[in-house]
Amino acid sequence: MNAPMTRHGSALDHALPRGWLLDRIALYLGRSADTIDPAVPLAEYGMDSVCALSLCGDLEEEFGLFVEPTLLWDYPTVDSLVGYLAAELAGADEEG
Repeated sequence: MNAPMTRHGSALDHALPRGWLLDRIALYLGRSADTIDPAVPLAEYGMDSVCALSLCGDLEEEFGLFVEPTLLWDYPTVDSLVGYLAAELAGADEEG
């Protein structure tokens, strides 16, 4: 099975988006990425709508994906976001 590819053509595995997401979320929450459990809803760490909208913008900029502002309510954990992003990026490569 081939790893999904980013829009830019580099291999995308679960470590890349997970690490990128954890680092970005940690920045917004003002905490270390290693203190965020990927299975815990981000709202429990204090992720608010301003942070969520900023993260959506970052995802669009970094990966070239349009994401709805409700993304973090639909996918409230890092694990669920990684699954969503992997599927979306794989679909974008198939279309591209």
